Amino acid sequence: MPAPRARLTIDLDALAANHAVLKQLAGAAEVAPVVKADGYGLGAGPVARRLWAEGAHSFFVARLEEGEALRAELGGQRPARIFVLDGAASGAAAARLFAAGLLPVLNSPAQVEAFAAFARAHMAVSGPLPCGLHVDTGMHRLGVTPDELEVLASAPDRLQGLDIELLMSHLACADQEEHRLNAQQAGRFKQALTLLPGVAASLANTGGVFLGPAFHHQLVRPGIGLYGGGPFGRTHPQLKPVATFHAPILQVRAVSQGETIGYGATFTADRAYRVAVVAAGYADGVLRSSAGRGRAWFGGDFRPVLGRISMDLMVIDVTGCEDARPGALVELLGPHVTVDDAAEAAGTASYEVLTRLGCRAERVYLGIEG
Repeated sequence: MPAPRARLTIDLDALAANHAVLKQLAGAAEVAPVVKADGYGLGAGPVARRLWAEGAHSFFVARLEEGEALRAELGGQRPARIFVLDGAASGAAAARLFAAGLLPVLNSPAQVEAFAAFARAHMAVSGPLPCGLHVDTGMHRLGVTPDELEVLASAPDRLQGLDIELLMSHLACADQEEHRLNAQQAGRFKQALTLLPGVAASLANTGGVFLGPAFHHQLVRPGIGLYGGGPFGRTHPQLKPVATFHAPILQVRAVSQGETIGYGATFTADRAYRVAVVAAGYADGVLRSSAGRGRAWFGGDFRPVLGRISMDLMVIDVTGCEDARPGALVELLGPHVTVDDAAEAAGTASYEVLTRLGCRAERVYLGIEG
């Protein structure tokens, strides 16, 4: 008989419910899901197909290869707009974007020049090529500066061949409701929009959706909220958990007072313990930094993680729990151990918790579409 495996259950009905919440909050704005990093680790294909069925017809990925893969996953019957946040770094990249029907989000004057040159060379066949344009309003990552945008807007010949469908920017502190940079970026973005009148605008990520209508514009780009993460780094009552991660107990054992558990002997028992060795570790996405602070859910209660998390195994306290036995499943992520709680325990963001989930677990999709 094969050894018991961990199981990652992805509830696409919950994903659809979260999409509905965000759509209602966004009002008239289009909801364009972010499905980069393989749908935040949950499978870009199944996620995007279900969201297409829920009415989402524009998507965002980070890499060109992600866009090509998503186009293949969606197939010809789902002609979605797929924006590639990395843009178009060269003529060769432009050719691949064009071949796959992808829209680069251009991030610099050099990218604008490269993609416009490719577009002009193909205008006789295709007409102007659709794209997005990213303006940096204060995050200082990708994006043309406001001054560079002004130069581009004042020299329309430099944009010849381009059909700019979207002007976007990215909020640096949307997960902090009261941060002063939110209002500053909203103001700078509003000013940038005057340079390209008539172009659809997008500023809001998940946090931006919850910040209110001043941030919504014509299109919002939720990511973590679709997958159950709260907009402000804490669990939100309107959003349902999408990923549930269970791992089996391999062994139950007694640990006497004074004995240690795991690598480095970082945990010393201050009493007699009954512990369960669980078949999941950092190779499965259980973040090592959550040792000493992480909790699992088993037998109707939270169970502290004891000692270090190793590559394949972890140990939890099941003292007094008669249900603990080999083969029983422990919830490491889900309705009780939310993605935001797991992130707090690990000292990280919910985004990392989801995207670190390993590939060893059996994957089970509920509510799958196509």
